[in-house]
Order: sequence, then structure tokens, then C-alpha cells
Amino acid sequence: MSEIIKSEVISRRKALSLLGLAALGLAVPTTVLTVSDAEAQQAAPPAAPLTGTERRQARRTHRVKRRVERRKARGKGREERRQLRRTGSEEKK
Repeated sequence: MSEIIKSEVISRRKALSLLGLAALGLAVPTTVLTVSDAEAQQAAPPAAPLTGTERRQARRTHRVKRRVERRKARGKGREERRQLRRTGSEEKK
């Protein structure tokens, strides 16, 4: 028993890292062990899953429909102005 006990000064960095590891060790098991009784909701199965191309086409179609409706809402003024720019007169062909 000739071992000499040597006290060592612990740096703040080592002390904080040990404290952080201890806190992490306590926090992880509580989150892992927490079990919810709730069950996952089942989503209604779609008629057929859409591919990326089909989704893009649907968005484009929707945009075109909105654009057409906006243009209809503006009335005849748009058509008349366009005709005036093209021909220089208000006559329609």
C-alpha cells in the first residue's frame, strides 16, 4: 500500500463536459422510456397515388383555369385593346 494519493485539479472545461455528459445521460433515458398510448392515425388511401408528372400537370391545369377566369372577369375591354393594338382600328375581323 505504498500508493500515493495525488489530488488533481480539474479544469472548468473538464468539469463542464462531465456535467454535460451526466445531464445527457439522465435526459436520454427519460425521453426513450416515455411511451405514448396514442396510436398513429391512418390516412385515407388515395384513389391512386399521383406521380410527380401528374402532380405538375394538375398544377398547370389549375393555373390555366384561374388565368382564363381572371381574363373573363376583365370583360371585353381586353379584347378590344388588343385588336386596337394589332390593327390600329376598333373593327373586328
